[in-house]
Amino acid sequence: PAIESPALEALTGQDVLRRRDALVVLLQDVVDGGASVGFLPPLSAEEARAYWDSVAETLEAGGRRLWIARATDGRILGTVQLDLASQANGRHRAEASKLMVVSSARRQGIGSLLMEAAEAEARGLGRTTLVLDTRQGDPSEALYRGMGWQPAGTIPRYARSADGTLHTTAFYYKLL
Repeated sequence: PAIESPALEALTGQDVLRRRDALVVLLQDVVDGGASVGFLPPLSAEEARAYWDSVAETLEAGGRRLWIARATDGRILGTVQLDLASQANGRHRAEASKLMVVSSARRQGIGSLLMEAAEAEARGLGRTTLVLDTRQGDPSEALYRGMGWQPAGTIPRYARSADGTLHTTAFYYKLL
């Protein structure tokens, strides 16, 4: 079934802690579905909770932004993060990371909505150079290319999958 106009919401670190259980479910869903987001299946709830706790800390420290897409019933359908470069020579840069959409809501424009929110925030913060990486050949590549992201190159044998295979990672950039 189609998801009707999900609501986007920027979260603080405290918001992440309040919604941690739902975020754990999202992370486990995407990891168990084979997404390359830094974890291997099966992802334990304990490991997922520890991850979201670390995200909350980084949000509170001001070095990251995070958005969720919510269904009308409040379920979290997806999330994306924007890491802000803090080096003196890099305060014009940010990295989009951990774009995740729950398996039951994919291919309905949620990823695009989340990425648009991250890009809008980057513009508002004066971040004019964005970067990201994704496993080469994943559907996310078509999304990013369709949104104007440019391929910067690849690194072979960069990320391991559950079966031990080492996959090539593709790097992208977007100049705002």
